[in-house]
Amino acid sequence: QWQLGDSGGGSVQAGGSLRLSCIASEDTYFNTCIGWFRQAPGKVREGVAVVNTAGGSPYYADSVKGRFSISQDNAKSTIFLQMNSLKPEDTALYTCAAGRGMECDGTWYLTAYWGRPAQVTVSS
Repeated sequence: QWQLGDSGGGSVQAGGSLRLSCIASEDTYFNTCIGWFRQAPGKVREGVAVVNTAGGSPYYADSVKGRFSISQDNAKSTIFLQMNSLKPEDTALYTCAAGRGMECDGTWYLTAYWGRPAQVTVSS
């Protein structure tokens, strides 16, 4: 059974950093695509970053490449999204999503299990 616990989010000024975390249940963590997508008011939903916990290179949206970094702590069944050099356009609801049986690419979340969204607000 899918279970996701997520934390993080908050408000920062442009140029600042935030970190999101997503904890999956042990029996659903391995060989799973886990990451975040985001949605801002009036904008299209966007897959931000995702990684296959079994290994391989993470996927990043072009809009966050070089600024966001996804990492994993397998011992704690946890994925982290480090967000640096934040911009006002990064303001959105960020949702952790996890799933199996799909490519860990920018649209994995469409058929994945979703956690609760976290608000990220970046002020100029």
